[in-house]
Amino acid sequence: MGVEAKKMASSVASAGDNFGDRIKSWPERIKSFYNDVRAEMKKVNSPSRKEVQATTTVVIITVFLFAAYFWIVDYTLSNSLDRALHYFSRH
Repeated sequence: MGVEAKKMASSVASAGDNFGDRIKSWPERIKSFYNDVRAEMKKVNSPSRKEVQATTTVVIITVFLFAAYFWIVDYTLSNSLDRALHYFSRH
């Protein structure tokens, strides 16, 4: 179990089982949640321009490769189906 899950479990456990205790602990749980979010956001970093350009290039190349692949498959299946339909429609 992760640290965040343990914190949440202990927070819920300390709140008690009745509804009133859970409502009273709500502000503390919200504050804890936002503190956790703030701590995680400090770990986030933006990619450099060079990294963005590299990944964008990879995505564009991949899109064109998949487009070419699906065009070839579509063309092959279309021609095969046309030939099969013409063959069976004559007989």
